[in-house]
Amino acid sequence: MSAMTDEHPSAQLPLDLARGPGMSRDELVVTGANAAAIALIDRWPDWQTPVVVLAGPAGSGKSHLAAIWTEAAHASAADPRRIGSDAIAVAASGGAVLVDGVEGLIDETGLFHLINAAREGGGHVLLTSRRFPAAWGVSLPDLASRLKAATIVEIAEPDDLLLTAVVTKLFADRQVQVEPHVVSYIVNRIERSLSTAMNVVERLDQAALSRKTRITRALAAEIIGAVDAGQGDLGL
Repeated sequence: MSAMTDEHPSAQLPLDLARGPGMSRDELVVTGANAAAIALIDRWPDWQTPVVVLAGPAGSGKSHLAAIWTEAAHASAADPRRIGSDAIAVAASGGAVLVDGVEGLIDETGLFHLINAAREGGGHVLLTSRRFPAAWGVSLPDLASRLKAATIVEIAEPDDLLLTAVVTKLFADRQVQVEPHVVSYIVNRIERSLSTAMNVVERLDQAALSRKTRITRALAAEIIGAVDAGQGDLGL
């Protein structure tokens, strides 16, 4: 379409040299939305129970925290739909296992054996989910009993304080200066989700680079509107 070229005659396709969001503990922003979950990660391996469930909505930062814990604990990953003997062996030998994204179909027998192995072998298991275990629809009574004994920590959707800090940091990681009022505008209009914040910042950076312009409130409004509409084209 020529319309895009006419509207932005100097637009160029930018090289995607952006750095991904930091995954280190030092780069976490602590607010009321995630304080309990971060404290849990910080306390490892001194957990009260060998099995912990981190529950919260999509975009709340569960995967970010799980990645930090995985690195600190040298944890192995297990697919919740098919938990293999390798993961069970790790837990049985005192190791750590991450089961990320427990949704829908669950290997109940495998999860039961994994939890038992951790309990008996001194291992640790971290499960993440959008829902609390009571809503998983577990049919195996023994597994339901084990899950009731697990520590459950909730992580809430990001609040304004967290989103503001995250958006500011994401721009700083890209060495992009954005006025505070533009950051506030972004935070007040995007979905309460860290993944949405990352998506919007990336698309704003790309649009600004291609148009050779600063990130303004007007550009933010355009890109957020495109994200809300599910448009993949940035209008570069």
